[in-house]
Amino acid sequence: MRFWTVGSLATATMPTFGHITPFLAAGALLALLLARPLNAVALGDDQARALGARLTRTRILAMCAVTLLCGGATAACGPIAYVGLMVPHAVRALTGPDLRWILPYSAVLSPVLLLGADILGRVVARPGELQAGIVTAVLGGPVFIHLVRRRRMAQL
Repeated sequence: MRFWTVGSLATATMPTFGHITPFLAAGALLALLLARPLNAVALGDDQARALGARLTRTRILAMCAVTLLCGGATAACGPIAYVGLMVPHAVRALTGPDLRWILPYSAVLSPVLLLGADILGRVVARPGELQAGIVTAVLGGPVFIHLVRRRRMAQL
């Protein structure tokens, strides 16, 4: 039960990866194809319509992409929190607000963070293992607090 509620890479196997690969591939392709319309939607509904983005279609397809990607990852490893919060914000700081850059960089750096969290969990709790979900939560908590405080300061 603990592995399912926290999430760990120890439960992921090659047969599981084979089962989820079509869902991950479809979700990634759909997300990359939606990068340009999502950039328009980020400007606001009126500007997105003026730029030719179909809001309802874009939002529904974006929800489908997120569902495919998150569902596949959760099926393989369980719920691992804060990866989707930390990595895109770090990438946005490096690349700017364009989702055509944020999505591919996040797709590369998210597994790097997850692998680093798994390695750190195995080294810190030797000879046992600290699940990757716990390590990402410990790292992600301060990042989340920083993001909330930064937003509040920007509104002043």
